Amino acid sequence: MADWKSALNADPTDWLLEKDNPSVLYFTMVDLLDMPENNPDVQQARQAIMESGVVPRILAKQEEGGNWESPHRFYTGKYRSTVWQLIILAELAADGSDERIQKACDFILEISQDRNSGGFSTRGSIKDGGDPSRVIPCLTGNMIWSLIRLGCRDARVEHGIEWITHYQRFDDAEGKPPKGWPYDNHERCWGRHTCAMGIIKALKALAEIPPDKRSPEVTATIENGVEYFLRHHVHKRSHNLNRVCKPEWRRFGFPRMWHTDTLEILRVLTRLGYHDPRMQEAIDLVISKQDDQGRWTLDDTFNGSFQVDIEVKGQPSKWVTLNALRVLKRLNELSG
Repeated sequence: MADWKSALNADPTDWLLEKDNPSVLYFTMVDLLDMPENNPDVQQARQAIMESGVVPRILAKQEEGGNWESPHRFYTGKYRSTVWQLIILAELAADGSDERIQKACDFILEISQDRNSGGFSTRGSIKDGGDPSRVIPCLTGNMIWSLIRLGCRDARVEHGIEWITHYQRFDDAEGKPPKGWPYDNHERCWGRHTCAMGIIKALKALAEIPPDKRSPEVTATIENGVEYFLRHHVHKRSHNLNRVCKPEWRRFGFPRMWHTDTLEILRVLTRLGYHDPRMQEAIDLVISKQDDQGRWTLDDTFNGSFQVDIEVKGQPSKWVTLNALRVLKRLNELSG
């Protein structure tokens, strides 16, 4: 098996191991260098995540109730409110055992989750839970992913997983669009061509379930979702593979929030264990976007709308580089 770094113009590992970004340092150790969690250097890096950098600055702005900004604008307060902070904290490997993070997880479960279906709504209340008419797939996938990453796997999270396996669709502009709840409420999410953002966030969430813990329903949903992206060659139009599905998917960013890009899709597919020939054009795109030092640029960002800005647009990005290297390393392992 060839060295997975052979596709790089140069090796950026030492740059990723610098201590200015403790989350990237931690992930580089465990994901790229395969260092065990009980290694003292890994443990030190994990502890530093909660002590310096973005995570403690976000937590310092949390309200007493566990929320950020207005409690009732937990979703619509883009990108400073509670939903978006949970996504960022999960991406940065914040410690889910921290009381403040546990409080935030409980807050979003109480106010956003539809207690009947398990899906997550953009509007709701602590008293009644999420509004069923506002349940959407990308939010449900993002919240289940975030909650699992932050260590929350109670019955409410399992209920959300069941929503994904029962309701998530993969329609590809063939046949009639689905009818009934929740499909009638959000044409942009469903319609005849299911929104790809909802699908990738669902797959991202289900990828966090260990293979030996996946129910038959979870496995089937993963297979259907993966095949959806493989039909699209990851980022192309399935009915015209000469055209890119969304041109902005060629611009890589972090964190992706409800959006996605080619790199995030590959990150999820490879985490699920897929290396299919139909992924090759997307892989080539990723490789082509590195600079002469083997680094990737932050093309897209919501800086200015975050509680705390993350990296600098147009500059080499440790996060995008880390995610690109994760993909290349997994592909190499899968091909071996």
